[in-house]
Amino acid sequence: MALSQDDQQRVRSYSLSAQIMADREEYYDILERCQKGTCETTPWLVWFLGCYARAIRRSEDILNGVFSRSEFWRRHDHLQLTDRQKKVINRLLEANPGGFEGGLTTKNYASITHTSKGTAFRELDQLYEWGVLERVGKGRSVRYELLCDKNTK
Repeated sequence: MALSQDDQQRVRSYSLSAQIMADREEYYDILERCQKGTCETTPWLVWFLGCYARAIRRSEDILNGVFSRSEFWRRHDHLQLTDRQKKVINRLLEANPGGFEGGLTTKNYASITHTSKGTAFRELDQLYEWGVLERVGKGRSVRYELLCDKNTK
C-alpha cells in the first residue's frame, strides 16, 4: 500500500495484489517464517521484491498480448470477416501461440460457432486463402494455426 501511495500514479499497468494472490501459499509461508523466531524481515523483503518483479513481468506479458492482438486486427481490418470468423480468431489470439488444445479443426470451428461442418470448412478455407490461417497436416488430420503465431514465437 505504501508503494502505491508513494508512486502517485492514477493507473498502474501491474497488479501486485493479483500476483500476491497467485503466490499466496508462498506469501503465507514467508510471513509465518518471518513472524516466528528472530523476526528477521530480510527473507520477506527478498520474497516481496521477487513478487513485485513477477507482477511487472506478468503485466508485460498481458500488454504484449494486447498489443499483438491489436496489431493482428490492424493488419487484417480490410477483410470482410463474419462474426463467426472473428469469434474463432479471437479465441486463437487469446490462447497464444500453441495454446489452442489440439489445434483448430473443422470440428472445433463448427462446435465453437454452432454451425455445420460444411460452413466451418468454407469459412476456414476462406481464412486460409486470405492468409490469416495456415494449414498444418493434410486430409482428415489438418489443423489450422494463425499465421501471426509464427511471427511471435
